[in-house]
Amino acid sequence: MQVILLEKVINVGNLGDVVKVKDGYARNFLIPQKMARRATASAVAEFEAKRAELEKAAAEKLAAAQAQGDKLSGLTVTIGQKAGVDGRLFGSVTNADIAEALTKQGFPVEKAAVRLPNGPLKTTGEFPVAVALHTDVVSEITIAVVGEAA
Repeated sequence: MQVILLEKVINVGNLGDVVKVKDGYARNFLIPQKMARRATASAVAEFEAKRAELEKAAAEKLAAAQAQGDKLSGLTVTIGQKAGVDGRLFGSVTNADIAEALTKQGFPVEKAAVRLPNGPLKTTGEFPVAVALHTDVVSEITIAVVGEAA
């Protein structure tokens, strides 16, 4: 299916690109998320008319993400979890827990933006975590998991 991208999509293309993607990806993800539209002749003409407006909105989103990314860089977030004597947690620290902790500190972040490359954190200690605020803005933060008495 041919679609026009309304914003930058990782591994697909940039704003305004007309790309061919699998039908299900377009129908179930890109179009409902307002990231793309079907590439019909009328849609292409309408997009070209609104192109400057959409590029301005995309630039504003990027600037806001970069500003928040600068504030987040190097931040250390402490999360307390119940842990055993050997430092293993009863449960784990997930991306939802990290997003909630960041939101409490005044950095509203969606849980999908928190990237845990090795899965949930299951031991106490300090771990580097990437937070993707935008497709072009990724900030590194440190998560300090401290054990609480069970």
